[in-house]
Amino acid sequence: MRCSTIMAIVQENRSETAVKVQDVLTKYGCNIRVRLGLNDSAVDLCSNRGMILLQLCGDDLLVADIEKELTSIDDVKVKHMIIDF
Repeated sequence: MRCSTIMAIVQENRSETAVKVQDVLTKYGCNIRVRLGLNDSAVDLCSNRGMILLQLCGDDLLVADIEKELTSIDDVKVKHMIIDF
């Protein structure tokens, strides 16, 4: 199985989108090798914007399905790239 897709998910409004995004990621959990969440935060500040980076295992159709489900959520943007060496 190919595991060379890196996907970036940006949530412009995490407080509203987090549950829906998590539902999609849970649905495809067996295809996620690495998940890294990034958000602007400090002791007295937690941004409502966040980014999740994924390393995905699967074919192009699977990646397209994940991207379609995520982009159907308002305030969520997705980009991906394939890294083959």
